[in-house]
Amino acid sequence: MNTPEIGPTTTDIDRLEQLLDTLSSSVTGVDTLRQELARASIVSPQHLPVDVVSMNSTVRFTFGDGKSSCLTLVYPKDADRSGEKISVLAPVGSALLGLRTGDSINWPLPSSIMSTIKVNEIIYQPEREGAYHR
Repeated sequence: MNTPEIGPTTTDIDRLEQLLDTLSSSVTGVDTLRQELARASIVSPQHLPVDVVSMNSTVRFTFGDGKSSCLTLVYPKDADRSGEKISVLAPVGSALLGLRTGDSINWPLPSSIMSTIKVNEIIYQPEREGAYHR
């Protein structure tokens, strides 16, 4: 599996670990997110490169089959049915966290089929806008 280095922020890690502490391992996505956080190279929000996907970033990405999407990566409580937001606990959400523009990762989709997910552009990143404590 292609697993590029990921670099989430200390703020995101702290909040995600607090979230995970409140959830059972039986909740979909919990174990996968834990595994991703365990391999992360964590940085302070002020030092996050502008091309890294952080929480609340809006990301344009493509799947291996060429289908593209543009979604905002959010905490589960902020996900909705608008089709514009994706929870970090969703398979694609946990795959995106910490990736850089141009990175690709092989990732299982909800159908259990492996796909490549490639980050094409970060349209909005809170840290790039100076929103370090959102």
